[in-house]
Amino acid sequence: MVTGGDRGQAHALEAITAGMLLLASLLFALQVTAVTPLTGSTSSQHIENQQAKLAEGVLAAEAENGTIVPTVLSWNESGQFNGAEQGGFHGGGPPTAFGNVLDRTLRERNIAFNVNVYFITGDGERSRHPVQLVDLGSPSDHASTASRSFTVYDDDVLRETNESTESTNRTDTTLAEADFFAPDAHDSRVYNVLEVEVVVWRM
Repeated sequence: MVTGGDRGQAHALEAITAGMLLLASLLFALQVTAVTPLTGSTSSQHIENQQAKLAEGVLAAEAENGTIVPTVLSWNESGQFNGAEQGGFHGGGPPTAFGNVLDRTLRERNIAFNVNVYFITGDGERSRHPVQLVDLGSPSDHASTASRSFTVYDDDVLRETNESTESTNRTDTTLAEADFFAPDAHDSRVYNVLEVEVVVWRM
């Protein structure tokens, strides 16, 4: 025969057991979802990798479409890119097909970007300081970089930009005749090799 005291002891034992099970479950759940010092950096690395692949994809696609070199050759006698701001660079994608792709692919996804252009100096070295095509500010510590090289020739001509059509119209001025930011670094018909670098980071 079960007395009231026995029932009370049974209920108390059940309550203690249930409490221990609940505590064990909570501890297990916390261990499974524990945030370690590496969690944030792993997430950041993943984002950096995604941004780098996006920038590489833009450069590869637009190199294939032939929009990058005409944008870089959109240089005028004032010593700056056509349509550039007072500092000589663009505060967003240039008014060209390449610039439009940069804005649509990166800026509309809240990814800031800078575009730098390096060249071969008269000494045959890569320039230490790039010419800035686009400057959207100082990159964050988690910025990613992608670059691609393009050969330009003595008979390539400077371009004029048409903002309404995002086209780059040919001028009559060849690189051999122009006051271009990069020197004629070769004795052959090759004028120079330009390295276009895109630096991307989350806004």
